[in-house]
Amino acid sequence: MVFKLSMMQGRSTSLAASGTRSTRTIPWRPSAAGRDGAGQGGHAYLREWLWWAGLLCMGVGEAANFAAYAFAPATLVTPLGALSVLVSAVLSSTFLNEQLNVHGKIGCLLSILGSTVMVIHAPQEEEVSSLESMAEKLKDPGFIVFAVCVLVSSLLLIFVAGPRYGRSNVLVYVLVCSAIGSLSVSCVKGLGIALKELFAGKPVLKEPLGWVLLVCLVICISIQINYLNKALDIFNTSVVTPIYYVLFTTAVMTCSAILFKEWQHMVLDNIIGTISGFLTIVSGIFLLHAFRDVPFTPDLLPLFLQQGRADLRTSWRSADRHQSCQHQPLLPSEDKDSQSAEEEDEEGESV
Repeated sequence: MVFKLSMMQGRSTSLAASGTRSTRTIPWRPSAAGRDGAGQGGHAYLREWLWWAGLLCMGVGEAANFAAYAFAPATLVTPLGALSVLVSAVLSSTFLNEQLNVHGKIGCLLSILGSTVMVIHAPQEEEVSSLESMAEKLKDPGFIVFAVCVLVSSLLLIFVAGPRYGRSNVLVYVLVCSAIGSLSVSCVKGLGIALKELFAGKPVLKEPLGWVLLVCLVICISIQINYLNKALDIFNTSVVTPIYYVLFTTAVMTCSAILFKEWQHMVLDNIIGTISGFLTIVSGIFLLHAFRDVPFTPDLLPLFLQQGRADLRTSWRSADRHQSCQHQPLLPSEDKDSQSAEEEDEEGESV
C-alpha cells in the first residue's frame, strides 16, 4: 500500500504539470489567415511560440509520468490519466471562468471514485529488472503478434482509411493514436528499466536495446502528436477526448497484459474491481465532456422531483418566517402604544 501511495504522489506531480494527460498534445488553430491547420495536413502551429511553451510545460508532466511507468504497472498508471482531465476542468472553471455544470461535477466525482478503486485493486506485473529480461519479454510470440497487428492496422488507417474517412469519422485518427500509443508505453517501460540500471552503475549505454527503444519512442510520439492534432483540429474536443481516453487506455491495458502478464496472477475480486474502476472512470469522463455545454435548470428535473423541490422550498420559507417572527423586536411605535396603554391602566386603577 505504501508503494501505491508513493506512486500516486509521483502521478499527482505529473497531473499538476501536464494539465491534461489524456490528450498528450495541445490543440492549436492557426491565428494567421491562409495557414493550413492540422486538419488540412499543415503544421502552422509549429511556428507559434505559445504551442511550444505549452508543449514544454506538458513535457515536465510527462517526465514525472515517465517515472510512474518505471515503478508501477501500466494498467494502473494509464487509467489514472483521467485525473488530469479532472484537474483541467477544475482549473478552467477557476481561472478561465468556464462553467462546470452539474454533469461535470458528477463526472469529476466518478473519476475520483473510479481511480481510487483501481488503485486498491491494481495488478502486480511480473518483475522485469534488467534489459535482458525486457528483451525476453519482447521476444514473446504473443507480443510479436500484437505488435504486427498494431503496425498493419495503423498503416491501413493512415494510408487507406485516412484520406477517405479521416475528416468525417473521428475514430480513424484516434485509433491511430491509441494503437501507436500502446507501443510507446512499452518503450517507456523499457527505458525506465534502462535508466534504473544506468543509475546503478551498469553499462547500459552499450546495450543496443535501449537505443532501439528510444528511437521507437520518438517515432511513436511523433505519430501520436501529428494525428491527434489532426483529430482535434477537425472534431470537437469534447468528442475526441473521451473516445481517445477509452481507446488509448484499452490498448495500453491489452499490451501490458500481453507483454508483462499483469493479469495472470490476479484473483477474481481484483479483476472485477479493476474493470469496475475503469468503467467508472469512463462514465465520469463521458459526463464531463459529453454534457459540458448542456445547461442545467430545475425545470429539467422530473415532475416528482420538481414537486418535492417546491414542497421543500415552501416548508423552508414557512420555517424562516416563523423563526423571524419569534426573534423580531418590537417597533418603536409599538413600544409607545404599549407604554401609553400601561399608563392608562395605572391611572384607572388609581381612580
